[in-house]
Amino acid sequence: MRLLSSKRYRQRQRQRCRRRIRDCGAVALVTKRENLPGQNDDNQAVRGISHPDLPEDILRHIHAKMTLRDAARAACASHTFRHSWICRPNLTFSPETLGLNRNTSTNVITRDLISKIDQILQSRSGMGVKTLNFDLQCCDSIDFSYLDSWLHIAVTPGIEELILSPPLPTISVYNFPCSLLSNGSGNSIQYLDLCDCILRPTAGLGCLRSLTRLRMFSVRITGDELWCLLSNCSALVSLELRYCKEIISLKIPSLQRFHLLDVVLCDSLQVVESNAPNLSSFYYSGILCKISLGGSLQVKTLRMRCLYQANIVWYARHSILSLAPNVETLTIASLSETVNTPMLSGKFLHLKHLEISLVETAAYDYLSLVSFLEASPHLEKFELSIKQHHMEHDAILGGPSHDLRQILEQRYDKLKNVKISGFCSSKSLVELTCHILENTTSLDCLTLDTTWYLRCSVTKSGKCYPLMGRDSLVEAQKTLLAIRRYVVGKVPSMVKLNILEPCSRCHTVEPLV
Repeated sequence: MRLLSSKRYRQRQRQRCRRRIRDCGAVALVTKRENLPGQNDDNQAVRGISHPDLPEDILRHIHAKMTLRDAARAACASHTFRHSWICRPNLTFSPETLGLNRNTSTNVITRDLISKIDQILQSRSGMGVKTLNFDLQCCDSIDFSYLDSWLHIAVTPGIEELILSPPLPTISVYNFPCSLLSNGSGNSIQYLDLCDCILRPTAGLGCLRSLTRLRMFSVRITGDELWCLLSNCSALVSLELRYCKEIISLKIPSLQRFHLLDVVLCDSLQVVESNAPNLSSFYYSGILCKISLGGSLQVKTLRMRCLYQANIVWYARHSILSLAPNVETLTIASLSETVNTPMLSGKFLHLKHLEISLVETAAYDYLSLVSFLEASPHLEKFELSIKQHHMEHDAILGGPSHDLRQILEQRYDKLKNVKISGFCSSKSLVELTCHILENTTSLDCLTLDTTWYLRCSVTKSGKCYPLMGRDSLVEAQKTLLAIRRYVVGKVPSMVKLNILEPCSRCHTVEPLV
């Protein structure tokens, strides 16, 4: 038998140990004791703790995977785990991880939380962490001086992830101490996630040379301050901004590794300008503003959700080619469309996946979406979602004319999958569907969903949400009749047709006579 090298032998041993741990269950290693490290346990016997004869690195791995509460209990009952506790790389502080009872008063929760965090950090004095997470949003009575003290103790050189959700602002907002990142700690941070605080970086902040991911949720920071911060993040890969209402002008420096920008509902935003040459994904949600991506040829994924504005589909047809000429996945969401999509000469030569979401588009001519299909010769997947609360469209049933409009013959020889959610009896929508069927030689699957809600099979409550009203249910029945009359006969034999009706489990559906 061939002898294994010592390195491969250790790897085999670790694999066997992990299988034994998985089979036996790591939870069996934890006692039921409630006290944390640092409490007086001289008069309390520790019984029932045992663990297999495993290598120390495996035991440390197990301990690191435990919740903070269970890891602290185990450390009270085992010298091995006590040592592992001192070296624990990840700390998450919240009422849940500390085992605090949410049913008690806020003052009691705050008092106990402060006490336990103090004990844990004191027991680890001088030991650094890799990941530090403070989730304290529900503890609105914590004085900010405690948070300052905890951060100065725990944020040391070597930290890689810092996630901070301070108490929700009532009278004042927590001011994040930027000095934490100026003493060498900022050099090692790879992920910074800040929520509900004030951030005022200055030119003396220092270099955050390892930072690759930055996320800000409801952070008070201006565009100039953000530029100052980003200019010191040469390794930054992604930036996520949500509800940062002080930013008027967002400018991204020429960061070579930067490839993802995600901006959500920054209401004061007027300008988005990126000079990052390798930006590949841009997600934008909110009121449309002036956007310049530097003509980046690398942008492959573009998502624009402007549910407070109309005619975003029209804007996309006119402007997306200049923003991202090589886009491959395009998602557009619009409040409504009062202007039909124009036929233009520009082509999306690389577009493979197109998703369009429309809300309340009674007067819109869905057949005009052919403009996107004709401009996308390599389109493989087309998804259209329609949400209508008032059925005011030009219905194909009972209308003045049942003749379907025809568009000059086009061929879509790459399109394979088409899905229309919220499919209704609108004449122009039926015309669009028939046009696709008659001109797509590569089509594999067509899905027509007469609803747009979340079905009970995927919701946590086990019920469809939101429930459809009576008018919507009647419209769904009319839609089914229109599909049978105008669509089914045009479906080629090699195309799979999926017709989704309202859920009979959650809705009482009366078929039309």
